[in-house]
Amino acid sequence: MADKPRLDPDLVRDFVSNAHGDLERVRALLGEHPVLINAAWDWGLGDWETGLGAAAHVGRRDIALFLLDKGARLDVFAAAMLGRLDVVRAIVEADPAARRWPGPHGIPLLSHAEAGGTDAEPVLGYLRGLDEAV
Repeated sequence: MADKPRLDPDLVRDFVSNAHGDLERVRALLGEHPVLINAAWDWGLGDWETGLGAAAHVGRRDIALFLLDKGARLDVFAAAMLGRLDVVRAIVEADPAARRWPGPHGIPLLSHAEAGGTDAEPVLGYLRGLDEAV
């Protein structure tokens, strides 16, 4: 495969950083550079984070839904924050270790569900039930 041009690292960092809380900046950056949708930033030591991952661990449902609508790839952490019990359950049943996977910044799945508030209560109950069963 021929070499492809790389994204400007500063642009990727700006996108991921702003996905933690600035929907308007995320809209603007994605409007100018649609290829950012699944770009990931390495904060160091393998701490990779996408815009969706950023929105998920801080409970920014609005940003997460916007990014998903634009083609971001749903992961178990965003699914937990969004209250997608079907997705979380399917992944955890397929690989029980998933409930202990570290997300961006090492933030666990349970914390992502807690960040989701009321919408994520079914996921929170499911994950807490798994912890109690151990």
